Amino acid sequence: MLLRTTIVLALASSAAAFAPQVSQPARADVALDMANGSKRKAALKTLGKVAGIAGSFALATTGAPPAAHAAKKAVEVVETADQTKKLIGVAAVAAGYVGMKALGGPKAQDFLEADPYWDQSSIPVNVYKNKAPFTGKVVSTKRIVGPKATGETCHIIIDHKGNFPYWEGQSWGVIPPGKKENGKPHAVRLYSIASSRYGDDMTGKTGSLCVRRATYWCPELKAEDPAKKGICSNFLCDTKPGDEVNMTGPAGKVMLMPEEKPDTDYIMVATGTGIAPYRGFIRRLFNEDTPAAKAYKGEAWLFLGVANSDALLYDDEFQEAKSRFPENLRIDYALSREQTNSKGGKMYIQDKVEEYADEVFGKLENGAHIYFCGLKGMMPGIQDMLKGVAKKKGLDYDEWLKKLKKAKQWHVEVY
Repeated sequence: MLLRTTIVLALASSAAAFAPQVSQPARADVALDMANGSKRKAALKTLGKVAGIAGSFALATTGAPPAAHAAKKAVEVVETADQTKKLIGVAAVAAGYVGMKALGGPKAQDFLEADPYWDQSSIPVNVYKNKAPFTGKVVSTKRIVGPKATGETCHIIIDHKGNFPYWEGQSWGVIPPGKKENGKPHAVRLYSIASSRYGDDMTGKTGSLCVRRATYWCPELKAEDPAKKGICSNFLCDTKPGDEVNMTGPAGKVMLMPEEKPDTDYIMVATGTGIAPYRGFIRRLFNEDTPAAKAYKGEAWLFLGVANSDALLYDDEFQEAKSRFPENLRIDYALSREQTNSKGGKMYIQDKVEEYADEVFGKLENGAHIYFCGLKGMMPGIQDMLKGVAKKKGLDYDEWLKKLKKAKQWHVEVY
């Protein structure tokens, strides 16, 4: 009853959600102060979910600026003397929530779930094929890296009107327009989907891609050679709202989360745009009101390798989620041009994972699932590192890996 009262007070405290002033944030704090122990933690966790929903909605929506402004200020976490967390500014959270309701967004993300939610028998696979692709429309295309990043990476939201369902960890195929020199259509390019099945707007009618523009630097010309640029990546990064995209899929089952056991730890290793499926994982577990999120009790541990801080992808989203779930979400970055490894060289993704080798091996022995996504060049270095660690531990690496694969704990999607 206390938890329900807390949420009602939090929402009621912003009856004028779209007005610039916020007058009664303290009422929910009073209810939280009255709680203690497990009830207090439950109340905080639920408010954290509401905050995540409101904040995500604000970032994905341009039609309700007052609500978006309020939602961005929704979560201010402070440490109290007894080491518990208190969420301040609950009225701002309610503003984002009311904005979501006003624009027709759902209250909970439960309308695209299997029954039970972890049952993967009905997952859609290859519904649309090359000869009969789906045509989606671009909602927005935004550069999401800083000026010092190595190259350009874009976040592209595509409207599929609810007719192209997918699950977290799957990929969409994209057929770029035009034809090859031989007159045949361009081949399909696969891109890991960078949103949960509910999309960035949480309506279940959009999906997102994370795409790095592929260019070729010609050493002779000392300039980029447009004749050798990536056909599909440049097409996607150049799209504008309303542009059509021919798509196939959804493809793949190798990167799915095994949600039947809610205490499963996930170790997510990525380089660059390989972050895409993990954004979907994190949104599902920590930003949305899904059955999976309500049940999850494990730890999701993200390792991301990029060149520098400007090249970090979705860091603001991840850090916000971590602020609400510090015991369930862990983040470690390998910045090759800014950090050094234990040997004094550049910090690559395998070096960062090696720093926590004992813990990683321990988690895997206890049933954790490990995922790798990104350029295929990442795998030799990672496997060499794992072999070295296994040898130090007196383990037969091949047998160890065979055991993980047999238990379906080893997931690889590289390109």
